Amino acid sequence: MVFPTTADHFEELVAEALAELPAYFRANLANVEIVVEPWADRETLSQVGVADPRQLLGRYHGVPRTRRTRGYNLTLPDKISLYQHPIELRANTRQELRDIICHVLRHEIAHHFGISDERLRHIGAY
Repeated sequence: MVFPTTADHFEELVAEALAELPAYFRANLANVEIVVEPWADRETLSQVGVADPRQLLGRYHGVPRTRRTRGYNLTLPDKISLYQHPIELRANTRQELRDIICHVLRHEIAHHFGISDERLRHIGAY
């Protein structure tokens, strides 16, 4: 485990990972809030069927773009949560921390674009 970072530093790493995304993806995240939380709350863990909060690194909360209908409007922004402490527990170096943040962020963004976990496994994104 890399020693814990401050919330501000972790958020800076998330902002850097977001800035490294291709312009197309950044442009299509206009109504998506990306937040850093220390841990997933009990409700989130229950919703995804995870008992150990150390196992959940991130979560997409929203309606994937591929499932939106013409009636999809006037809704709150979708949200991507990155869970700082579980991510830190998996990193042994600062570079690993950056790499994990980038991977989790891209994984959750993929869900926003309608790509399932099954499809991500199939294309080797895990």
